[in-house]
Amino acid sequence: MRRTAPTISPKKPPSRRARMYRFDARLNRDQKLLIQRAADLEGRSMTDFVLQSAEAAAERTIQERAMLVLSARDSLTIAAAILNPRGPGQTLRKAVRQYAVAMGRK
Repeated sequence: MRRTAPTISPKKPPSRRARMYRFDARLNRDQKLLIQRAADLEGRSMTDFVLQSAEAAAERTIQERAMLVLSARDSLTIAAAILNPRGPGQTLRKAVRQYAVAMGRK
């Protein structure tokens, strides 16, 4: 007996115009039994369990990758640069002079 593949659904109930997509996955027997057991323990369908678990894992992965992780040494280097910035370099001083001339201030 062939089962239909799970359908990805948005968090909110879909409106009539909401587009739905299909997601197919092949499982071996052990994977199917494991996922079915977990879904049964939570009182949810296997499809709902898989989709919510995948969504949570995706959000966690995106959040982890979006964070910048620095070593203690890197953190100290950045803090020192913020607290003790170098003075303007030659290029910036030249730009300021050119701006002053262009604006008629020199």
